[in-house]
Formats: sequence, C-alpha cells, structure tokens
Amino acid sequence: MTPEQKQDLNERGYTVLEKFMAPEMLEVIQRRVDELFQEEGKNAGSEFKSEPYTNRLANLVDKGEIFVQAIQMPEILECVEHVIGPEFKLSSVNVRSPWPNSHWVQPLHIDGGGLPDDKGYYVCNSVWMLDDFTLENGAIRMVPGSHGRGQRPQEVLSDPTACCPGEVLLTGKAGTVVVMNAHMWHGATANQTNQRRRAMHVYYTRRDKPQQLYQKKFLRPEVQSQLSPRARKILALDDPDNDRISSEITNISGFLK
Repeated sequence: MTPEQKQDLNERGYTVLEKFMAPEMLEVIQRRVDELFQEEGKNAGSEFKSEPYTNRLANLVDKGEIFVQAIQMPEILECVEHVIGPEFKLSSVNVRSPWPNSHWVQPLHIDGGGLPDDKGYYVCNSVWMLDDFTLENGAIRMVPGSHGRGQRPQEVLSDPTACCPGEVLLTGKAGTVVVMNAHMWHGATANQTNQRRRAMHVYYTRRDKPQQLYQKKFLRPEVQSQLSPRARKILALDDPDNDRISSEITNISGFLK
C-alpha cells in the first residue's frame, strides 16, 4: 500500500484501485457472472437475501476458480488488514446488479449493521466494477469519514435513501476495485439507464465475528477438498471458533452491499 492509500482508508474510509483487474481477469469474471445469472434464473442469489429491483448472485466461491483467486489478491488483503487488523476472514462474495430503468435507491447503511467495538473496526468490503460506473447507472454513494462517527445512518437520518450532506458519488471504469471500511455509510444509486451495471463484492470480517455467509456450510465438499491451505485459512474452514460463531448465523441484519 502507498502512504496515500493508507491515508485514504484512515480519513475518507475508502481507497480506489484503478485498473486493478487485468483485462483477462475482468473478462473471465464477467463471463462467469453472466453464465450464473442465466443458469440460476429466478433462484439467483437465493443463498442470501433478495433486494427490490436488483439481481443478485451469492456463494460465489463455490461457483468458479476465478472467485477463489479473487478472495486471495494480496493487494486487497493488505488493505483489509490495514482496516481490521491481521485476524480476518472472508465473510461473503456476491454480485449485485440494479435493474435498468429503475428508481430504486439503496439506503445508506453499514455492512452488517454494526458499529466498531472495543477492538476497533471489523468489516471491510471491496467493490469490483464489472462495468463502468457512471452517475446515471448506479454509482456508489459514500459519506467520507462517517466510519468514525459511531452512528448508524438509519438512527440519525430521517430518510437514508435521500441525498446526505457530504456524500460523494464514486464512478470508475470497469476493472476498478474500491476497498472500503464498511462501517462508513454507503449505498448505491438508481440505475437510470437501459444497460446493466454489475458489481462483485468481496467482503471480509474480523475472525471473532460471524461470516455473512457461513462458508463451511455452503461450499460443496469437492470444492473444499481442492482449496489450498491459504484459501482455507481465508475462508476459516478449519477454525473451530468460526464454526461456533457462524454455525447458526447465515445472514446478518442490515442492508446489503
């Protein structure tokens, strides 16, 4: 990480990694995402939760080697460690695509709904732009610095879907990845175009917190058997504490990325 990236995460709550995905990687992810939307149809994303006027995919580590690669990218993991410390694990990998010509605005939220605790921050998300993000097709909206407020947006805003003072709209080219302290208030704007806007979210949490999707339960045995020790550690597959924490929790309250 550069000093500027560290400062961005500390002060703004996010940093932008432009052209992070090589064209080949971007193409493989795009193609696999499209295949899964086609294969899963109305059941797409059913491992997790639905969202109005939005297409979703979930449990992606189970659905392609490219997603196993994505959760292990050293540059992303370095950012994650900077936010929540060295003891982290994957929480979930999903895809979100707001419907074209929709007026649905995702409310400002904190991932998982939780505030930092006595150990500090414990959620860090990365948004992988699979299409260009524009002001018209569902740009990410963020409230820089809000990760330090110790407040949930729904507790202090009369309408979390309305424009918030100080918010910024983040756009970018396909291939960009944004890493954020997920305690920062953030959401997505409406896709007002007739084109799709796909994003992949690779989401991590501190090891003493439950996973958004309990990976050990959802990954097929044949997938688990092919994973490297490094991948297994990131997924917390051999962690008894994670089994205890996550075994009865597959969904965490709060709006989703």
